[in-house]
Amino acid sequence: MALPKANRLKSRKDFQAVFREGIRRHGSYLTLRALKPLSSINPSLDSASKTAQVTDATHFASTQIGISISTKVSKRAVVRNRIKRQITAALYNLLPKLLPGWRLVVVVKATAVESKCVSPQFLQELEQLLAQAEVFDGHS
Repeated sequence: MALPKANRLKSRKDFQAVFREGIRRHGSYLTLRALKPLSSINPSLDSASKTAQVTDATHFASTQIGISISTKVSKRAVVRNRIKRQITAALYNLLPKLLPGWRLVVVVKATAVESKCVSPQFLQELEQLLAQAEVFDGHS
């Protein structure tokens, strides 16, 4: 199960923004980086900046998610892709519970491979990290 296109974080610029400005939540297998949506436009900004913020806010109406997994986790692409598929499946199940507008990056740690981590553990840890970051609808 792939994430819908509207929910994928794709561009390098978006990933950099999440890493630069987003909050961090750490787990034993994963690290979550989350960037809050623009809830209100800053009145002290000039009109050009306001227009850019409004464009960004409409562009990110749905929650966008990216997964980052380094070759430090595993040199083998097969292993990295399997982990990525497990995380994507877990996120697909959690997607209806997420608040709109967030930009999320899930960073996989090397412990995910060492522990032979499986989907239920990823799902459980993702839920905990998303709850800590208050990304869930209703902060459940």
